[in-house]
Amino acid sequence: MSIRISRRQITKAGLMGSALTLLPGCARTHFVGANEKINMAFIGIGGRGDSLIQSFNQPELVNMVAICDVDMGSKWTAKSEALFPNARTFKDFRVMFDKMEKQIDAVVVCVPDHSHFPITMAAMALGKHVYVEKPLARTFNEITLMMDAAERHGVATQMGNYGHSGANYFQFKAWKEAGIIKDVKHVDAYMNKSRRWHPYGDVKGFRTGEKVPETMDWDVWLGTAQYHEFSKDLHYGNWRGWYDFGTGCFGDWGAHMLDTIQRFLELGLPEQLTAKKLEGKNPFIYPMASTINFKFPSRGDMPSMDIDWYDGVDNMPPLPEEWGGKELTTPGKFIYGKDYVFHGTAHENPLQIIPYEKMRELLKEGKLPRDFGKNSDHFLNFILACKGEEETRTPFSISGPLSQLLSLGCISQRLGGTLEFDRKTNRFTNSSVANELLVGAPPRKGWEQYYSL
Repeated sequence: MSIRISRRQITKAGLMGSALTLLPGCARTHFVGANEKINMAFIGIGGRGDSLIQSFNQPELVNMVAICDVDMGSKWTAKSEALFPNARTFKDFRVMFDKMEKQIDAVVVCVPDHSHFPITMAAMALGKHVYVEKPLARTFNEITLMMDAAERHGVATQMGNYGHSGANYFQFKAWKEAGIIKDVKHVDAYMNKSRRWHPYGDVKGFRTGEKVPETMDWDVWLGTAQYHEFSKDLHYGNWRGWYDFGTGCFGDWGAHMLDTIQRFLELGLPEQLTAKKLEGKNPFIYPMASTINFKFPSRGDMPSMDIDWYDGVDNMPPLPEEWGGKELTTPGKFIYGKDYVFHGTAHENPLQIIPYEKMRELLKEGKLPRDFGKNSDHFLNFILACKGEEETRTPFSISGPLSQLLSLGCISQRLGGTLEFDRKTNRFTNSSVANELLVGAPPRKGWEQYYSL
């Protein structure tokens, strides 16, 4: 038995005064027939959504029946609105589900991290397939609830670390199975580009006094988060660096750097996290630079290993001798295996064995698998999963543990020191504050119901 969201009663006070009513029932998951198009709703069409919606614009397979954004009618949403003139438009995802529940098969969620959870939980409770941008959610507990709900409702789920359907995925899998990648004991992963989580400096708190844009529904933007006044430091796009709303650089890029490492090396969650460097530590925003060490126990025939994560513009990892003293120009990682050292960048980009002359020699000898077949990309993979024709490559059962790894790293960035984590109980053994952060602040009044779906 699952929980179904009833149609919402819109009060005279309008959207701001309405509420979701929860009733017991069974949400029926619908897998679209081979000759049918998927009726899709897209939530969050500005910023990253403006690009992502293009990837799902496949008219031969998808009908975009609804588009939703809290700033609908602004310059940020104009391009997508013009692209789908026949789609119904909404500012509030709750109203969209109320009015179009029976017309939607699948939902794409491309909103700030803190709002992934309520939208996704509502969609799954209604039996909708869901594609969610990375990371799955902001807190460890929310991710657990999302994984449980996905299994309970039987919907197709996919996280938006799209490189997990690219060359790096198939190469890493094949090289691991062939014994090329083996006995990895250490990884250095780094993201040193200047992005929106860096510019604030030593803030003293949330800024106040800015006027909410006329097109903006600020209450829906806040969602489950505690109330803060509108600020351009939060929106547009700047929410990522704040603890209350985002997951910083690590939550953003870790999903693209560590996905194949976490999956194919069967890491699970770390048993210890140590903040080796925190530059610009602040109670409101993520550090300006950080180095976090993650220790993992042995797994089957794989040895114990650790990962050092580096972020911050000038916070660079040590370079292996095999790198040959070259400059690091892109975010990436060094993987130290038993026989070889590998270098990779992010997303779908494949690994290289360094020095490259060694890789060229192995290729010439025919010792490196090279043919990975023809495969659907991340977006088509989700579309076909909605038809029951493929399994998604990062369902919540796979992307959930990766997202929880990211959330633990965010807690380390916030608290500092060394944190001991019990992988069986999913609790810290030496910090009550860290355990509180696994759950996070209680949801804002009126948004509690999503934690019971």
